[in-house]
Amino acid sequence: MSDATTAPITDVHAHVLLPSLHAEVERRAPEGVAEAAALDLRRNGAESQAVSGPMVGARVPKLTSVAERLAAMDAQSVDRQWVSASPNHFYPWAPEGLGVWIASEANRLIAEHVAQAPDRLVGLGLVPLQHPSRILECLDDAVLGRGLAGVEISSFAGDVELSDERLEPFWARAEELGSIVFLHPFGCSLDERLDRFYLANTVGQPAENAVALSHLIFSGVLDRHPGLKVVTAHGGGYLPFAIGRSDRAWRVRPEARRCEHLPSTYLRRLWFDTVVHDPVAVRHLVEVAGGTQVVLGSDFPFDMGLDDPVGFVRGADLPAELTARIFSGNAEALLQTKVRA
Repeated sequence: MSDATTAPITDVHAHVLLPSLHAEVERRAPEGVAEAAALDLRRNGAESQAVSGPMVGARVPKLTSVAERLAAMDAQSVDRQWVSASPNHFYPWAPEGLGVWIASEANRLIAEHVAQAPDRLVGLGLVPLQHPSRILECLDDAVLGRGLAGVEISSFAGDVELSDERLEPFWARAEELGSIVFLHPFGCSLDERLDRFYLANTVGQPAENAVALSHLIFSGVLDRHPGLKVVTAHGGGYLPFAIGRSDRAWRVRPEARRCEHLPSTYLRRLWFDTVVHDPVAVRHLVEVAGGTQVVLGSDFPFDMGLDDPVGFVRGADLPAELTARIFSGNAEALLQTKVRA
């Protein structure tokens, strides 16, 4: 636990596994589950899949047991976690009826999980991104029905990019509710090009974050919905570190002028977690996005996360006031304007 003289330390990027949900999806749609598993194998490669299975298996207690979660949080000096579904529960291939059921059931299970320690756990639900016409009811179910702080979405789902006009009602409702939208990719459309050396994760995840955020920025979503609270995993991927190229395109290419301002200015309307594995990168995020826009994350409890998220941020040698914001103040501010269930 954090020192009594400091504000509670909040980790905004922590996952929960929902075995009963997956078992029911498998029962209802065994062919879809099998096809998704084949796609994962193709994207990740057999070598990485052989490592990932035991890695996740060893972490099942932390992913499912609240007691194990709290003990691990204590060991990390983390007071609060924002708990979101493990991204394998997105099921972007699910047809409409099943997709809506998955989101509703996930919202129920996540709410039950965090209710076991309401002073320490905050829940984020799911919506069926691949079915834009059904997202609003699932967002309302998560935030108003279950009291969750918002929802987690992937970087794309099927033919739905984050710039898709069909998502406009979702962005408007999320803004109205003051809900968190946590952007966390699952899988990368580069597919077999990343099927070795664990590139599907090390390159794929940052690439997907950069593509998804670019869709949000260039399409003008953030112009139309300036109150949106989009928190992005993995420090926003590559985009904050190559944003000058986006600015150049905005200046010289007419098709890149769909947003009102330079793309770099929108980084100060987004929030970025600290799962970047490099203290220089943390300092750069503060520089390009601002000290109010960076929040502590760990990717708990996966192997590509931060084992010591608090120590990692302290090692970035930021001013004490900025460190305090990253540890607690920025995350707390994001929750303050949420509509209560």
